[in-house]
Amino acid sequence: MKNNLRVMLLAAGPGLLAPAGAALAQTAPAQQPALATSAAVGLMPLSLQQAIDYAVKNKASLLSTRLNEQTARAKVGEIKAAGLPQVNVAANVADNFKLQKSLVDFGALGGGSSATTLTQADIAAAQSGRTVNLGTVTLPSEPVPPQAFAFGLQWAGNTSASVSQLLFDGSYLIGLKAAKVYEELAKKQTQQAEIDVVEQVSKAYYSTLVARARLALLARNVQRLDTVLYQTNETFKAGFAEKLDVQRLQVQRNNLLVEQQKAQRLTELSVALLKFQMGLPQSQTVQLTDSLGAAVVDAGALRQRLGVASATTGGGVSGLGGVPTGMVPISTSTDAQRQQDQQTALSGARTGQLAAAFNYNNRIEFSTLETQQALAGLDLANRRAGAYPRLLATAAYGFSGSAKNPGDLFAFRGPDSRAANGFPNQNWFGFGNVGLSLQIPVFDGFRRKYQVQQARIAQQSIEKGFETLRQSIDLQDAQSRTTLINALDVLDNQKANLDLAADVARVSRIKFQEGVGSNLEVVTAETSLREAQTNYYAAIYDVLVAKVDRDKATGELYTQAKK
Repeated sequence: MKNNLRVMLLAAGPGLLAPAGAALAQTAPAQQPALATSAAVGLMPLSLQQAIDYAVKNKASLLSTRLNEQTARAKVGEIKAAGLPQVNVAANVADNFKLQKSLVDFGALGGGSSATTLTQADIAAAQSGRTVNLGTVTLPSEPVPPQAFAFGLQWAGNTSASVSQLLFDGSYLIGLKAAKVYEELAKKQTQQAEIDVVEQVSKAYYSTLVARARLALLARNVQRLDTVLYQTNETFKAGFAEKLDVQRLQVQRNNLLVEQQKAQRLTELSVALLKFQMGLPQSQTVQLTDSLGAAVVDAGALRQRLGVASATTGGGVSGLGGVPTGMVPISTSTDAQRQQDQQTALSGARTGQLAAAFNYNNRIEFSTLETQQALAGLDLANRRAGAYPRLLATAAYGFSGSAKNPGDLFAFRGPDSRAANGFPNQNWFGFGNVGLSLQIPVFDGFRRKYQVQQARIAQQSIEKGFETLRQSIDLQDAQSRTTLINALDVLDNQKANLDLAADVARVSRIKFQEGVGSNLEVVTAETSLREAQTNYYAAIYDVLVAKVDRDKATGELYTQAKK
């Protein structure tokens, strides 16, 4: 019983992560059609929300975690079963091929032996038909040594049914309290695994979106370069361009084709990673229905939530904006306090207002640790309850029998059975009893004392773990906030660079077509444009992944996935 109540503190390990990078939160379309739990034959349309829902229902690691949750419920049932009546039925047959003997002092059972006296006169009287009264005389008693005597017969058997009911046990009462808490812990561990799956699927989906968009852009770049190459080749044939101009464009086109092939393979790999994170068979073909544009929300609103302004649009020398009024109540503060909050935010930590709005209970790890603390307290109480008495009600009823041979044993003769000479020959006899069993622990060699010490230390260790967990959550919050802000700044910068590079490439092509620019300017501008495009899409992915990490750090990722 007490072994069943021993607290089991389980830990969930993280799953495989998607490639690094980041971008903004995805806005799921309203009322997405639900996916089947098994992969359908043919093309499967897949939005981010559908991918998350499928993974939560079908990911093998999650299914294994849910089995652990069922195991926890079964363990709870095992604890509760100790308080129900315990019924046992037993039967056995034994061949006592050598009966055990015991020494018996028959001399102690009575006095000396007696004898009857018979004379010739008594004999003559009897022969003549007269009544003769015989007399008895007591012989002197002589000491008889104890004699070996075997009790019972060679074959013996018995059958019985016993019932016991627990009336009081301190450990059992504590176990009933721990049952609900233990099951709650298993549910929270399942939720932790679901959060990890949501994170992995989201990052893999965003990776596929970015890879697909970049592949489409490379295809457009090849088409545009083919057009420029064709025009340049025709100009060369007309004698208005050099062969070197054509060769430069051919080299650039060859490099672009190789880059396109690499992007195609990376896109296929991203899709394979998404299927793996979902628990979807690799043979199932999928079609992503979300667009990269729909996955990106307003950067300005996100900056406002973070309490910072755009590095290029305002916020003074600090680059910081005001905290939005919808997140925390506005309170008057001194200039020194505002400056301190700005410096705190610049260092990557939370400002005073944001810190006040942060709720540690939003993090499943904190809630799980609270449940483990409750279990540790119950475990300590369970160890102490080992000193309480234990009371049970017992009852038993059965039959036992014996005989000289097996056939006679299984004749099952009752009290009304008679032998041929009229004597009773019953060979099975009933028995029964009811009672109470009180078990009072008196001294166990200080075993319980040291068990209580261990349970108390375990409880204190969990209490110390709260501060470590708070510091870890604070660090993750600061890191995710800083990473997201930096990713937003990089995205703004790369967007500006992309616009400039696109404009330079456009002007260079116009100048070359009008004959006032060189082919080398076009090649250089196109190379810079492709580099800006690559950097821009990498910045988008970085923002998306940083947003996922931020939502996980604040405990909002699971809530958003359930919407």
